[in-house]
Amino acid sequence: MRDQPNPSPTAPRDRLIVALDLDDPAAARALIDRIGDAATFYKIGYRLAYAGGLSLVPELAARGLKVFLDLKLHDIGNTVEEGVRALSGLGATFLTVHAYPQTMRAAVRGRGASDLKILAVTVLTSYDEGDARESGYALPISDLVAHRAFQAAEAGIDGIVCSAFEAEAVRTVVGPGSLIVTPGIRPAGSAAGDQKRVMTPGQARAAGIDHVVVGRPITAAADPRAVAQAILAEMAAQE
Repeated sequence: MRDQPNPSPTAPRDRLIVALDLDDPAAARALIDRIGDAATFYKIGYRLAYAGGLSLVPELAARGLKVFLDLKLHDIGNTVEEGVRALSGLGATFLTVHAYPQTMRAAVRGRGASDLKILAVTVLTSYDEGDARESGYALPISDLVAHRAFQAAEAGIDGIVCSAFEAEAVRTVVGPGSLIVTPGIRPAGSAAGDQKRVMTPGQARAAGIDHVVVGRPITAAADPRAVAQAILAEMAAQE
């Protein structure tokens, strides 16, 4: 990981990252307004980014909100390096790349001296052991995640994206100074959807996760603000 220590301890409200898995920036703005001060951190992934959502990054940053660009970059080294360099000026807090050594090293070069933090995606939380075998991986998921976390630490990556089930093992690999960010978080009673390795927000926080990513349970709720507040309260109980 980077030589400098992590920033000051994460504020409890910043631990929740709301996934803006929506079709256009206008819908994202409307959702953010409905949530209000119940969330300060938002994720922009493929769906919104490809629909003009990158324009939201400087806009939200100017409002004092944090942005997680979940673009999972993976390409030849020069392409990744230049892509990260271009993105580093938008004002995002996090950017994801896939946890392949060449890709991670290129991303670190592209980030340069900017404040952008690079997170390495180990194994998607929609994968189970059968999916991993089908993709050609012989290692069990837990071993593959640990191996990639070690390579991420060697490459100077700021944090790891993994399932909450792997968080404890990842922490032993990357140490206390690295971020662990976990998607596939579902409040009790919520449908798992296409996620296969899931935990509740409280369980994730108890496992030492720094940030949890929650999408549909909030974005599809009749009262997204209330759901966000309930998630924050559940995590706060584990502080």
